[in-house]
Amino acid sequence: MGARAAPRDWPPLTVAELAPVFAMYPDLGAPLAVTWHSPRPFAASGTVATPRGEVFVKRHHRAVRTAADLAEEHAFILRLRAAGAPVPEILAGPDGITAHEQGDSSYELHALSPGLDLYRHAVSWTPIASARHAAAAGRALRVLHEAAAGFEAPTRRTGLLVADMRLVTAPDLVAGIAERAASRPMLAAALAGRPWRADVERVLAPWHARLLPHVGSLAPLWTHNDLHASNLLWQPGGSVATILDFGLANRTCALFDLATAIERNTIAWLRLADGVTRIGHADLARALIGGYRADNPMPAEQLRALPHLLPLVHVEFALSELAYFHGVTRSVTNAELAYTDFLLGHASWFATGAGREFIDGVGLIH
Repeated sequence: MGARAAPRDWPPLTVAELAPVFAMYPDLGAPLAVTWHSPRPFAASGTVATPRGEVFVKRHHRAVRTAADLAEEHAFILRLRAAGAPVPEILAGPDGITAHEQGDSSYELHALSPGLDLYRHAVSWTPIASARHAAAAGRALRVLHEAAAGFEAPTRRTGLLVADMRLVTAPDLVAGIAERAASRPMLAAALAGRPWRADVERVLAPWHARLLPHVGSLAPLWTHNDLHASNLLWQPGGSVATILDFGLANRTCALFDLATAIERNTIAWLRLADGVTRIGHADLARALIGGYRADNPMPAEQLRALPHLLPLVHVEFALSELAYFHGVTRSVTNAELAYTDFLLGHASWFATGAGREFIDGVGLIH
């Protein structure tokens, strides 16, 4: 949530809690030790030693992800893997089930994926290290999108910690947010007492008005929606070996996923807190787009939409974070960061001179 590592929202994995979970995977044997704990805050995860080797385990609170929620995500990963995309192998028990619930928790197990974890210690919202890595990330994203073609599952049921684009492509953004909040009590409670309608009209609505004429060119597609360098494992030569962490995956569109990758990898958002405004790395964004378009250029009409979608691509995940921090972890500080710095702050930056300079430097059609 900031320049310093955030404390975990959930207690770390233990061998004792995992014993009944691993009983559903008899081929692995009993868990022997948790050999690494991930520092990421939204779930408890890490590597676990077994008699058959190490596996990756992730535990979610059921308020955030039920086994049914994970099954939607897993169906997408299985489709990508069958189509040859470099994604993790999800482990299933003899019954074929890939997600299990114990008490208040949901668990998923993955085989360890190939590749080097070069960005293991990277803080969220920090740029990718080089143009070479940016281009490789763009190529990997294109491979993922080609593998996803034809996957026709509906939008995910969960509204917590997941990406979406239905609000930013709706005819009326304020009305769409009000309707969403009416069906999601935690979001409604998080917005209560905030001047959110005025803020949305002031900060987000001008970008939304510019995007609307291009919405018809955005064909629906299931996408990753969080392709940051830390969600990639790497080959020694700098290409991508594995695309990780499909927790934000959902039915959006290819351009949404590309815009998200640009926002995640090429803008040093955390430097805004230090008073730095020129935080965009247009060279990295150009490399990422170039890698994505290398073998199959994106239609010009979609590229014309990109500079208007880019300042909005974070909106629905920011709202889901706001609901999560307000209603699940009950962190007033993080809820305020999600609303002020994330939901409003990111879009506001694009309207500054530095933000417009970034868009011009990327060479986007606008």
